[in-house]
Amino acid sequence: MPTPLHPHAAHVAETLIARGHHGVIVTQPDSTHSAAEAAESLGVDIGAITKSLVFLLDDDPILLLVSGAHEVDLTNTGKRLQGNLTRAPLDMVRIATGQPIGGIAPLGHPTNLPTYVDNALSEYAELWAAAGHPDTVFRTSFSELVRITAGLAIDVD
Repeated sequence: MPTPLHPHAAHVAETLIARGHHGVIVTQPDSTHSAAEAAESLGVDIGAITKSLVFLLDDDPILLLVSGAHEVDLTNTGKRLQGNLTRAPLDMVRIATGQPIGGIAPLGHPTNLPTYVDNALSEYAELWAAAGHPDTVFRTSFSELVRITAGLAIDVD
C-alpha cells in the first residue's frame, strides 16, 4: 500500500492540478534537501534542479526559482529587479511559504509571492522542483514552470 503524501506535498499536488499540471509528486528514498542531493537522487544534472529561494526586494518578499547550478548575486540580480535584494530571514521564509526549508515548492504558498524564474532553467527539457516537503519533488518544464507560477523569466547571475 502506498504511503500517503505529507500534507504539504498533498497541497502542492492539489495546487499543481488546479493550474493544469499533472500533479504527480515523487517521494524520494534519499534526502532531496539540497540541489546536489536532489540531482544525485534523481540522476540528473544539478542545473535541472529548481531551487525555490525567498529574498527581500527592498522590504517585500519575493520568490526566485533558480537553477541548482547557480548562486544568486544579490547586487546584480537586485539591479535587474530594480531594488535592493537581500536574503529573507528564515522565520519570514516559513511564514511566506508555509513549507519547510529544503522542501519549498515553487507554488502552493499561503501568500502571493512575486515569482521570478531563472532563464538558465530553459536549457533543460525536464526540470525537477521540491514539492513542499524535503523528500518530495515534481517534474516540469521551463515553460510550464513559468506558467504555473505566473513567474517572470529573468537572467540570474
